[in-house]
Amino acid sequence: MVAVALPGVSFFLNHGYAPARRLIEAGAPLAIASDFNPGSCMSFSMPLMMTIACTHMRMTVEECIARDDDQRCSSSGLSDRLGSVEVGKEADIVLYDIPITATWRTHFGANHAAKIIKRGTILEF
Repeated sequence: MVAVALPGVSFFLNHGYAPARRLIEAGAPLAIASDFNPGSCMSFSMPLMMTIACTHMRMTVEECIARDDDQRCSSSGLSDRLGSVEVGKEADIVLYDIPITATWRTHFGANHAAKIIKRGTILEF
């Protein structure tokens, strides 16, 4: 079982944020997702969700990155084929052009993607 925090929902609806710091310190598996839908969060930007998690849920950038795909895929029952870079798993990877990981917190709203690989194919964008 994995707890899933939805920072964009809290931001958009002006609700309280998930107690991410307490969950992490208690050792609970935690994932971050957008819950993209018209009623609660109209953003599917995971970098923005990570920024909100850092600024409002007291998570570090490193925690957001480490808990993003692997935990999300685990919560969906897909970790056997998605969520981490391993032989035999689908290669869905986004490479970002950022100088340091702290850029996630400070340069939000911009598309920093340099290359996107979907199922092993480099996409043009």
